[in-house]
Amino acid sequence: MSMLTTRMITLGSRPSKLARWQTEHILDQLKTAWPDLSCRIVTLVTEGDKNLSQALPEIGGKGVFTAELEAALLSGEIDLAVHSLKDLPVEYSSGLSIGAVGLRADARDVLIAKNDQNLASLPIGARVGTSSLRRQAQLKAARPDLTILPLRGNVDTRIRKALEGDYDAIILAAAGVERLDLENYITEYLPLEVMLPAPGQGALAVQCRANDNEVLKLLEAVHDLATYQAVTAERAFLSALGAGCSAPVAAYASIEDRRLEMNGLVASTDGQQVVRVYASGEDALALGERLAQQALQQGAGELLK
Repeated sequence: MSMLTTRMITLGSRPSKLARWQTEHILDQLKTAWPDLSCRIVTLVTEGDKNLSQALPEIGGKGVFTAELEAALLSGEIDLAVHSLKDLPVEYSSGLSIGAVGLRADARDVLIAKNDQNLASLPIGARVGTSSLRRQAQLKAARPDLTILPLRGNVDTRIRKALEGDYDAIILAAAGVERLDLENYITEYLPLEVMLPAPGQGALAVQCRANDNEVLKLLEAVHDLATYQAVTAERAFLSALGAGCSAPVAAYASIEDRRLEMNGLVASTDGQQVVRVYASGEDALALGERLAQQALQQGAGELLK
């Protein structure tokens, strides 16, 4: 492939180990596709990195890990930002676009517990750490007796808290644990029937300026179409419900025989009421919107108020 650009491409990354891994992963793929490309990474601290005392829904949930990176893209300080897609608000950011969605890792959530316990074997009233209302709702639906406690910090900090006894167990995304080579701590991969993931979970989104044609062209090399279609359907579901990333909404789509199949869920935070929906189709946006209509017909709107 011939070089498209002679300019230095600057990638912005949050300071956490996982954010660095994700940015370097995309950078490696770009370098493989375009061996002559000059790239560098600059570190930017977001509100979600600075404010570790509050639970995410209290800080605002939406954009708490992305706003600073988006501002740096718009100002030209950086050319690319790599996000966990589940952290990226569904509202379109003016002037920016998702230039690529990388191949998806494992989308499931995992349990990390002392003494190798799984969700079924945790003692009555066990303390489980998560700051996600989606995880809390599904945990309570499966095990109403559990005590859910807030959990913040990067992946290694959270695992340490689980093993040192602040919690009996914690729930994390499989992808983040595996990307940091910490999967030996996983005691259970939670099945999708028990814990449906956040829309976009396990996928990386690369954001750039919408008018930066050179960078958009470079990013074609890291774009995975099957992942893109699945997460587009999931995010369309979230968007059509009018819900943000911190709401108790879950969705997972996959391609089977060239058709998209998607499960969606909306729950009350106490897990008492759960709306589950399923549909299949070929058009990702239409499928997500249709599934949201099904959920709303079953009373999801009341649960999201």
